[in-house]
Amino acid sequence: MSVIEFEPVNRQSTAEMIADRLRDAIMRGTLAPGAQLVEADLAAQFDVSRGPVREAMQRLVSEGLLHSIRHRGIFVIELTPVDVIDVYRARTAIEGGALELIFDGRRAIAYEALGPSVGQMLACAELGNATGVAEADQGFHEALVNSADSPRLTRAARTLLIETRMCLGALQSAYADVREQAREHVELREAIGEGSPARARKLLIEHMHDAVERLSAQMPVVTE
Repeated sequence: MSVIEFEPVNRQSTAEMIADRLRDAIMRGTLAPGAQLVEADLAAQFDVSRGPVREAMQRLVSEGLLHSIRHRGIFVIELTPVDVIDVYRARTAIEGGALELIFDGRRAIAYEALGPSVGQMLACAELGNATGVAEADQGFHEALVNSADSPRLTRAARTLLIETRMCLGALQSAYADVREQAREHVELREAIGEGSPARARKLLIEHMHDAVERLSAQMPVVTE
């Protein structure tokens, strides 16, 4: 089993900084689904006492990114098709709520904020860069929620977007032509900027449903 190496952090670093490092490693797949986190090993790698590491791991347990198995340890979650459906249902609710706030006087702000990720997505799609398209996809939805200017929606979306990022490998191969994935976001951005709110809501729901269908088809079936 390969050992993930983390750079030491400053001794004044907080549990929050360690949690950020672990969260990023989970999001990017450096800590793979199902990987076990060993408190003593992480403390040595971060060059801190075990207390902040323990606190950081408990934060991620509470966020749902890690789970504890009695007498075995703490592990990175593994998403099942049922989990994927639940993640996207929750994202639809949160991003739908963000749309409502955006339509209440923030449409121009959102349209502008969504521009860079759409541009990146189109450029990567023309090059056939599925990884770049998927990363820009994440950036689009982060910008969408952030444009609502609701700290609570942003916090609620954070873990869901990390869980979505864990599916990136499957999503990258789910589109035969990644330009289709880019076009979906171009249409949604235009609807947010100038289209009717009803059309924007419809496009968001269809986009989420389509992603679930594609991801579910790519994920292995879990049997008892």
